[in-house]
Amino acid sequence: MSKPGFCIVGAGVVGTAVATLLTAQGYRLVGVASRSLSAAQGLAERLGIKEAVSQSPWEVTRGAKLVFITTPDKAIYEVCAAIQKHGGFSPEMIVIHMSGALASDSLAPAREAGARVLSLHPLQSFARVEEAVANLPGSVFTLEGDQEAGEWGFAIIRDLGGQGFAISKANKALYHGAAVIAANYLVSLAHLSTSILEEIGIPREKGVEALVPLMEGVLKNIKALGPAKALTGPIARGDAETVEKHVSYLAKLPGEYLTIYRELGAYTVNVALEKGTIDREAAGKLLAVLNKEE
Repeated sequence: MSKPGFCIVGAGVVGTAVATLLTAQGYRLVGVASRSLSAAQGLAERLGIKEAVSQSPWEVTRGAKLVFITTPDKAIYEVCAAIQKHGGFSPEMIVIHMSGALASDSLAPAREAGARVLSLHPLQSFARVEEAVANLPGSVFTLEGDQEAGEWGFAIIRDLGGQGFAISKANKALYHGAAVIAANYLVSLAHLSTSILEEIGIPREKGVEALVPLMEGVLKNIKALGPAKALTGPIARGDAETVEKHVSYLAKLPGEYLTIYRELGAYTVNVALEKGTIDREAAGKLLAVLNKEE
């Protein structure tokens, strides 16, 4: 399969990272459009494109085989409809968005114009462009959309250095919810932990310095052993006395620290049962401590 021309509509972190990696693999960037003309120009200059930069996306889609709409989720349908209205799609095109939450139906106007559509989502975090370029290779992607475009989708995933699997649009919301828990809530847990450390006088930056190696070690264990077998700590040991101390002292702090600890603790009891390091009696004792009113 020869490497086709592509365009980027939405020159943010995701669009810039994808364009950078695909260009390195021999794809031709034929145009960039973005609500911010300066962002479009910045991506074009980064990759040596002097022409075909616009705030009007239909002006750059016409010359592309692959059209990546990498705008924020809420703008995908609106932008797609505007391109279709101005004749920017053709039956030869593959139109792709990279939203985790939205299905390929968000590209319905492109499909109505005869193009094939795909939702192509990397299970990866995109904080800044350089990290995104570094982290995309090796990531897992999910693909959902028109079957005729699937071959292109898997080829793009391979060229981005990733692995891919197909999901149905009916499962897109649950898939994205799982990703949010693993990624966004991990950040929230780190924030929660460092906030508790601040309560005992450890500055947040020092808390991050202390906790990140611990979290990295846990992730390595999860990768090697799976989630249940990677579980350690007082709940995995059935140590209700230590959990009771946590509950007692967290109850003295303001905010929702104790509530979150209890909810996560109750879930962790089930993980420990799955691991097999506690029995039902020990689980009952742990849950009783977690649910005890202070």
